[in-house]
Amino acid sequence: MSPRTVSLLGSTGSIGTQALEVIGRNPDRFTVTALSAGGNVDLVARQAVAFDVPLVAVASGSADDVRAAIAAYAGERGRGSHALRGPTYAPEIVVGDEAAATAAGCGADVVLNGITGSIGLRPTLAALAAGSTLALANKESLIIGGDLVRSAAKPDQIVPVDSEHSAIAQSLRGGRAEEVRRLVVTASGGPFRGRSRAKLADVTPEQALAHPNFSMGRVITTNSATLVNKGLEVIEAHLLFDIPFDRIDVVVHPQQQIHSMVEFRDGSTIAQLGPPRMLVPIALGLSWPERLDDVDEPCDWSLTQSWDFAPLDDDAFPAVRLARRVGEAGGTFPAVYNAANEVAVDAFHEGRIGFVDIVDSVERVVDAHAGAHTGSDVDASTVEGVLSADAWARGQAATELGL
Repeated sequence: MSPRTVSLLGSTGSIGTQALEVIGRNPDRFTVTALSAGGNVDLVARQAVAFDVPLVAVASGSADDVRAAIAAYAGERGRGSHALRGPTYAPEIVVGDEAAATAAGCGADVVLNGITGSIGLRPTLAALAAGSTLALANKESLIIGGDLVRSAAKPDQIVPVDSEHSAIAQSLRGGRAEEVRRLVVTASGGPFRGRSRAKLADVTPEQALAHPNFSMGRVITTNSATLVNKGLEVIEAHLLFDIPFDRIDVVVHPQQQIHSMVEFRDGSTIAQLGPPRMLVPIALGLSWPERLDDVDEPCDWSLTQSWDFAPLDDDAFPAVRLARRVGEAGGTFPAVYNAANEVAVDAFHEGRIGFVDIVDSVERVVDAHAGAHTGSDVDASTVEGVLSADAWARGQAATELGL
């Protein structure tokens, strides 16, 4: 069997670097045909040379800078203009706003979208249009794209990479769709688990970035602290698995050993568990439906251990409740929720608003959207319509916050 070709979007981020770790351990299974990065030219150049990648796409910077960085590292490995150990390495380089979409649409067997934020929508659609399997870590593109993305996807073309949704996909192998009673999405509870709303008022940005289990970027880590991330995951679960919102629950599980569960009609529950790391979901995104050997360490059952579960405190953390509301409203409401939150997170880290103000301000923007649009005048069926709602929400959030 020939190796699967992989286009990796967001190669310099957490998902991307771990994906390359998995690929590097399995050179007989995967070949990287394209890399896409935001602006970390030095790192993407190193990655491109190490994996001999034919296409390198960078959102910001200049083609000359990318070319120079690649030439420098290629020279170190004997692949420069005076190569002695092999042919000169000189990949195709694409720079600009459409760079990621170009890499996504290159026709690779698998496109792993590890970009953060709504900018991942066009690459997601490009990958689907090219017929590639989409290993989706960029939840925002599905959430804001909604039915636009679902209608573009063929059956089983999207493989979830979020650990919760990967867990659900794995657990669903244990029964037929009509046998499912509900999905149970687990949450760590973030660094402020157990605090009342009043005790969240003085949370600092530094505290919000201290996630108990994962090291992630600023937006995702803050979203995990507010539980906006879990709200987004509830919407994502609905869109991926076509389960109504009233049959998707969230439970707090601090140890994050159980990544999510599926409850079936007969009363049985199937859970997927493992260390609180992303290696297995990433590997499965690349190899689905097959499993790779020795991707991560399994649980050590020789150790005494206890796992805790608790209901979500909707009063202290209203983000999931609000996400259910926007998810049920559909259309461009999820795009508004996501965009307003990104603006509020930036404002929080800039010291302009408090921690509890993040979700409060998002709710005000959602309310304004509901008042401004009846639904018939909001077009969620095109990229332009979705991104227009995204832009409106960012402007409205800035107004609400006095920015």
